[in-house]
Amino acid sequence: MTETIDDVVIVGAGASGAAVAWRLARAGLKVTCLEQGDWVRYDEVPSFRTDWEVARQTSHHPNPNVRQNPVDYPVDDSEAAIKPFLYNAVGGSTILWGAHFPRFRPSDFRVKTLDGVGDDWPISYEDLAPYYEENDRMMGVSGMAGDPGNPPRLARQMPPLPLGRGGERMAGAFDRLGWHWWPCDVAINSKPYGEGRGGCNNCGPCDLGCPSGARSSSDVTYWPQAIRAGAKLVTGARVFEIETDNQGRATGVAYYDRDGIARRHKAHVVTLAANGLGTARLMLLSKSKRFPNGIANDTDLVGRRLMHHPTGMVTGTFDEAIDGYAGPFAVSILCQHFYETDAARGFVRGYQMQLVRSNGPVGTAVGGYLPRVPWGERHHETFRNTFARTASLTVTTEDLPRLDNRVTLSDTLADRWGIPAPKMTYSLDQNTRDMIEHGIGSATRAFEEAGAVAVRAERLVVNAGFHLLGTACMGSDPDASVVDGDCRAHGVPNLMIVDGAVFTTSAALNPTPTIQALALRAADRLIAARRGVEVAA
Repeated sequence: MTETIDDVVIVGAGASGAAVAWRLARAGLKVTCLEQGDWVRYDEVPSFRTDWEVARQTSHHPNPNVRQNPVDYPVDDSEAAIKPFLYNAVGGSTILWGAHFPRFRPSDFRVKTLDGVGDDWPISYEDLAPYYEENDRMMGVSGMAGDPGNPPRLARQMPPLPLGRGGERMAGAFDRLGWHWWPCDVAINSKPYGEGRGGCNNCGPCDLGCPSGARSSSDVTYWPQAIRAGAKLVTGARVFEIETDNQGRATGVAYYDRDGIARRHKAHVVTLAANGLGTARLMLLSKSKRFPNGIANDTDLVGRRLMHHPTGMVTGTFDEAIDGYAGPFAVSILCQHFYETDAARGFVRGYQMQLVRSNGPVGTAVGGYLPRVPWGERHHETFRNTFARTASLTVTTEDLPRLDNRVTLSDTLADRWGIPAPKMTYSLDQNTRDMIEHGIGSATRAFEEAGAVAVRAERLVVNAGFHLLGTACMGSDPDASVVDGDCRAHGVPNLMIVDGAVFTTSAALNPTPTIQALALRAADRLIAARRGVEVAA
């Protein structure tokens, strides 16, 4: 195998890998990122085609087991209640995301202290606040400062996106119910922002690629600047092992190039940014005499504590068109009225309700993330009374860490080069089910208040494994966590993990801004350590 030596090698070019590469390269470190997928060509994305809704069900389906692109790896989900969503490309899963961009709340870092469940993070909201701000500037966020339900923050880079008729109607219902809501923070340009990136034209299929560059995927935000700063990006690189020396320190990674040739890339620091599935898989694959159960896995915690955001869905149908499919899919308004623990509700922690617009015509007929119009008698009549007239509220819950929810290596499934696939073992506990049930009741009440003529509920959106968290958890106790507060693996100080795998708890909010803020902070701590600068804990 051929060898290369860098200061840092990064595995994964998604949200966190891009942020770390930019930060380290700007500091003068020699950095290479290895990405299994390729660059996305925005002149070829399905948004340009008339069959864009078909692509959402096939070649651009978010589940790799359905999509089956050559650069994907399969996931064994035979024992999982929720199906995985992830994407291999420069930009990672931000290529397919809806770009909701909330920050965690201060309480999310202290759930053990506040509510006696999960664990406290070894860092606080205040530790991440400046990195949230810097990441907002790099990505570009449309929104409105001043939310009284969250800590103060600087003005967003752009004004909020339009709420749409459905958003305005539901906001009025929340007001009458006395429930707090706020326009979503969104990583989508409401006006031109960044290099050659236009403003959103409300075309709708954000998950299928944004030809104008209005949606802030990390391939159009961080990566151009990282490469100009000197970072090297290698695509078509399928990493299968983190290599170590006799002392157990990481020495680099081994990977197959796009032709299947095995290569070695050596570095003083190895950084994993391959999401909660890919990172756990790679760590478990990396066995040695020092680490017989996988690198940094002396405590058998690698792969454990897998968290999603189990989601219920309530859909209201109105007697008039309410913008329907026009506009970004899931970034109108957000209600956090039921976010914090209230013992009277019968469960611990809470949930958010996020307004979701409706599908296009094909999605309305055949379903997907949103429910479909029932087939059979009166299908066409029901379709006419449904299309463009619905809105949905997701009930996104906080998933508490459990050791038996985990990622292991599959005994029956492998990728195209014979590397064992990750296997998800995942179920919901009663606390989560109670939370979803309460949220369905709240969302139903909101739609009735808004004047919906029909309301229907889905108690678990199976196709919602888009947040893969906790499988290499952060903590101050080496016996109860995988990485420390600086994202360095306990026992392998030159191995960093900077994706959602490090989450101590999941909160009930979309994790990308927190993932990127953690990555920027970890990069700063590494830079300071290499320069011999003392930093506060």
